[in-house]
Amino acid sequence: MRISLVPDGVYESYQQITPELLQSRGIRLLLSDLDYTLAPKSQPEPDADLRRWLSDVRAAGVEVMILSNNRSPVRVERFCRDLGITYEGHAGKPSVKGFRRAMVRCGVTPRETAMLGDKLLTDMLGANRAGVLPLMVEPLGGPRGAWNKVLHGLQRPWKAASLKKHPER
Repeated sequence: MRISLVPDGVYESYQQITPELLQSRGIRLLLSDLDYTLAPKSQPEPDADLRRWLSDVRAAGVEVMILSNNRSPVRVERFCRDLGITYEGHAGKPSVKGFRRAMVRCGVTPRETAMLGDKLLTDMLGANRAGVLPLMVEPLGGPRGAWNKVLHGLQRPWKAASLKKHPER
């Protein structure tokens, strides 16, 4: 089990995670956080850009599933139902249990799985611990609230480490 906060890459948005990138890494399952990763928390339903991106990723043979720590399933259920995708709730990230449940449901291995998220202490640490490809995005809509602003500010050194590791991104 790899204990690391360093993502494999830091991207401006989920739209930079292309089907070609995922295919080149052998990814068959893309787990994704929802809030601030695919949509600002204030956005109640998927927009046209997300729908297009999801359609392109799925057309390339990559399954997308939301891996959420949300305490209430209402937002995640509505978002996923509207997109026609599944989710693994109460994931407990950075615990590997939610990652494992999702991979078993989809019949894939950690080497065939990537995690897309905006937070180091949940998404990236959990991905690294589970042995899946950790892909980080900047928070959509920017971090809201004092706590999220502090968390995102503290992430800078690990983002910088990722950029040193992969200067082409």
